Amino acid sequence: MIPIPLNKQQGFSLLEMLIAFSILAVSLTILLKIFSDGVNTAVVAEDYTAAVQIAESLMVTTGVETPLVAGQNSGLENEKYHWLIEISPFEFNPENVDNATQTAVLFKVKVIVNWGNGNANDRQIKLTTLKLINKTL
Repeated sequence: MIPIPLNKQQGFSLLEMLIAFSILAVSLTILLKIFSDGVNTAVVAEDYTAAVQIAESLMVTTGVETPLVAGQNSGLENEKYHWLIEISPFEFNPENVDNATQTAVLFKVKVIVNWGNGNANDRQIKLTTLKLINKTL
């Protein structure tokens, strides 16, 4: 007797293919979102690194290349980073120190660097330090 072949399915059904493509689409969307967020984070980190380098450079040169006097100075770096240097005398008056015998003066130096599109989401860093100069007699 010759066996009669049963009509068994070969391959995948249309429903199985649609489910597989749906899972693939969701997985790719999630992966692309993760990749996009990683690239955006890298760009922001690069901007912060550049801003910190600019601020540190300005802070180091203040009092060396430019005189250390009270006031403000501002400018633009790399056509993107706006900076502001604020120099003010630092008031230090404990009771046991005579101002007339002081041989040095402290100045507070604050460097602010900001960048962005000019809206509320602008990014900003601030660095502050004290610098000491000899008091001229």
